[in-house]
Amino acid sequence: MKQQQQQFTMNIILWLLASMIVCNGLPLNANVAGRPAVVNIGAIFSFKTVIGKAAKIAIETAIEDVNSNPDILPGTKLILQMKDSNYSGFMAVVEALLFMERETVAIIGPQSSVTAHVISHIANVLRVPLLSFSSTDPTLSPIQFPFFVRTAQNDLYQMSAIAEIIDHYGWREVIAIYEDDDHGRNGIAALGDKLAERRCRISYKARLSPEPTRDEITDVLVKVALRESRILVVHVPGSWGLKVFSVAQYLGMLGTGYVWIATNWLSTVLETNSPLSQDAMDDIQGVVTLRMYTPDSQLKRRFVSRWSNLTRGKLIGLNTYSLYAYDTVWLLAHAINGFFNQGGNISFLNNSRASELSEGNLHLDALSVFQGGNLLLDNILNVNMKGVTGDFRFTSDRNLIHPAFEIINVIGTGYRRVGYWSNHSGLSTALPETLWEKLPNRSSTSQMLHGVVWPGQTTQKPRGWVFPNSGRHLKIGVPHRVSYREFVSVRGPDVITGYCIDVFTAALNLLPYAVPYKLIPFGDGRTNPSGTELVRLITAGVFDAAIGDIAIITNRTKMADFTQPYIESGLVVVAPVWRKNSNAFAFLRPFTGRMWAVTAIFFLLVGTVVWILEHRMNDEFRGPPRRQVVTILWFSFSTWFFAHKNTVSVLGRIILIIWLFVVLIINSSYTASLTSILTVQQLSSPIKGIETLVSSKDPIGYQQGSFARNYLIDDLKIDASRLVALNSPEECAKALKDGPHKGGVAAMVDDRAYIELFLSTRCEFSIVGQEFTKNGWGFAFPRDSPLAVDMSTAILKLSENGDLQRIHDKWLLRRACSYQGAKMEVDRLQLRSFWGLFLICGLACLIALFLYFLKMVRQFSRHYSEESDLSGQSSRSARIQTFLSFVDEKEEEVKSRSKRRQMERTSNRSTDDGSNSTSYSIRRNSEFASNKSLGATTNRGEV
Repeated sequence: MKQQQQQFTMNIILWLLASMIVCNGLPLNANVAGRPAVVNIGAIFSFKTVIGKAAKIAIETAIEDVNSNPDILPGTKLILQMKDSNYSGFMAVVEALLFMERETVAIIGPQSSVTAHVISHIANVLRVPLLSFSSTDPTLSPIQFPFFVRTAQNDLYQMSAIAEIIDHYGWREVIAIYEDDDHGRNGIAALGDKLAERRCRISYKARLSPEPTRDEITDVLVKVALRESRILVVHVPGSWGLKVFSVAQYLGMLGTGYVWIATNWLSTVLETNSPLSQDAMDDIQGVVTLRMYTPDSQLKRRFVSRWSNLTRGKLIGLNTYSLYAYDTVWLLAHAINGFFNQGGNISFLNNSRASELSEGNLHLDALSVFQGGNLLLDNILNVNMKGVTGDFRFTSDRNLIHPAFEIINVIGTGYRRVGYWSNHSGLSTALPETLWEKLPNRSSTSQMLHGVVWPGQTTQKPRGWVFPNSGRHLKIGVPHRVSYREFVSVRGPDVITGYCIDVFTAALNLLPYAVPYKLIPFGDGRTNPSGTELVRLITAGVFDAAIGDIAIITNRTKMADFTQPYIESGLVVVAPVWRKNSNAFAFLRPFTGRMWAVTAIFFLLVGTVVWILEHRMNDEFRGPPRRQVVTILWFSFSTWFFAHKNTVSVLGRIILIIWLFVVLIINSSYTASLTSILTVQQLSSPIKGIETLVSSKDPIGYQQGSFARNYLIDDLKIDASRLVALNSPEECAKALKDGPHKGGVAAMVDDRAYIELFLSTRCEFSIVGQEFTKNGWGFAFPRDSPLAVDMSTAILKLSENGDLQRIHDKWLLRRACSYQGAKMEVDRLQLRSFWGLFLICGLACLIALFLYFLKMVRQFSRHYSEESDLSGQSSRSARIQTFLSFVDEKEEEVKSRSKRRQMERTSNRSTDDGSNSTSYSIRRNSEFASNKSLGATTNRGEV
């Protein structure tokens, strides 16, 4: 039916076109040299609308100003013909065709975006530019309509401003009230896109027909009042927009809690029809609206001061559309001037397809095309001027530069500005032109507005939503558990109790509004249901929320929003344990065998190194071999009790200090571990944690319906055949007792919250290893649900005032098991915990031995240089034997002998070198032999 009406309308338009143009027209001024005396332009809009009545005055004034200015269009006058479309799109199309008959080079208008869509098709064919100061529909694309030029701000920017306001206050859902035509639909579609960029959305679209009745508005607003969101965006014409607020006031929708945001139609009404009646002002108290921003300038102030004279006796206020209408005329004048400067000629020729259109009675072959249309359009788009609206030029996408809006709050008998929005820097309280020269700053700290007085005369930011007053209860899914009914217990269709239920109802009681709900069990009552499936049913619309023992895990958060966790939990391993008693060799348990072996080796190693370093200087480290071996063993193990002998050498003392530090650490660790073994009750289990289960092939138990199964398979890569589903605590206990060899399981993996309840009465089992995941339980709600946020706040309040702990103690506090204070078998101290100490000690010993060896070589070379000269004739074994004998000597004897030898060398310096050498060698050997015999006699005496 709608398509038939559109086809009928187009037929009428074409018939009128043919009937008006009945013959071929001759080009006007086509052969006139220079500029023509007059140029015809047209204007189409409704003279009696809010926009039109002020725009008419502005356009007429602009024509007068242009024609009286000798600097623009010299020798040429603009002849303007204005036509009143009288609220009719059809009449606007007819008037546009009449302008084509009079060879009009450009048309200002139309006022309506709906009409602009139609006339733009005609303008494309006839190449006549359309300059509209009020058709702000963002879908009027220059690609589709190249001859349509928008000379006001695009609605796309206005919707961006509204979206940023909504995001600034933290709201997530809005309701759009709009006129169901191209302008309304396309504007709201743009708003939806901009909201989506900020993770907000339009939750409900309330459509109103053009020129709706009061009853129709009432019906629509009643449906709006039953919705959840209280953020309402009104995008309707100014001709009947106030009627919407009148009905809303009647329905009580302008009270506390509501947020009304009107597009710039309301600011236009306030400016044009000021002052409004008291009733009209009462209807819009607290409403926020936008107004196209035009910076202050001398041109603007001069025009504003003239306005009262121009509208004397008419009571028509100046609005921003009037300013843009005034600048549109000047834009066209500059473009026509540039057109003539470039040699443009106003001429119209027949359509190239006139022969194809000559058949029939419509005479469509009379249609003529403006030959200079493309050149004039280029000049329009390239104009760069200063107008009453500020800098006036177009961007590459044919929008005006520096889009900006004022944000206005209606208060009392007027309104006040609470901030600005610009495409450059977003929301700000500073003038947009002061920010254009700076770098864009969209940080949250820079986005600010002054305080707003909201509906209900409150300055507190509204929450933005209420629970829908539709009489429908929330359908809340609750798992019908078989085990651990302390958390959720379904005793009947309407009797559901448990820890989770008490937490939910306590949180609801803290909300500042009532939430009607109904708990619906989920599950067959024979097996524990899947928590993931319960959450999935929220996205499917089966449930409005889900409460219970629902763990917050990754794949569930992708389907729903969760509240703040009300209980902390995580996966743990439970296995059978037995008490480990002490025995006669318990003192060996603190260290592993390797640790004992390495410690003993280092005791002997350090003792040997200290003996080597002290042997030549310390009498306590000298004597026969048996005594020296005993000394090494005694010194080594006496350091454990810090009862060692004194050391004399510097290197020996350094090694001893390092070793005593190592002994201190080992001794302290041994004492602490042995104390724990002997005084704390020990529990033992072959399962040490989740690592043991992963590396083994034994079966593993899990609770039916738990997410633990998917975690073990997907994350830990455990084969599904190893997993055994257990449905009750009794089944779990039996499977653990039987073990893997009797058809049971080696261990069970489950949430800590369940396991703590399970172990409270079963002392033969215990948690082994560490908790290997971290999560919590929460209540699930649909994505972006504001109720989830309020419930999270309520749960935090429960935690702060202690109610959450009291609910926990009521349901989950149990008598502790007798093994509760026992510990799992203490891990024996291993070598890897001390290898750093042993490494440091070992390196110190090697360095000390190396330095000691260098010292011995140096002393040997100094004191026995003569023997070194003769050693060239002796064997290598003799030299090594001599060096070892030197190392074994006491250092004092070596020094005294060195002094005597030096004195003899001085007295016999003149003697024959050969005889002296021989006698000295004989004497040296005899002295060395006598000293050895004397030393042996002394050592025997000491023994």
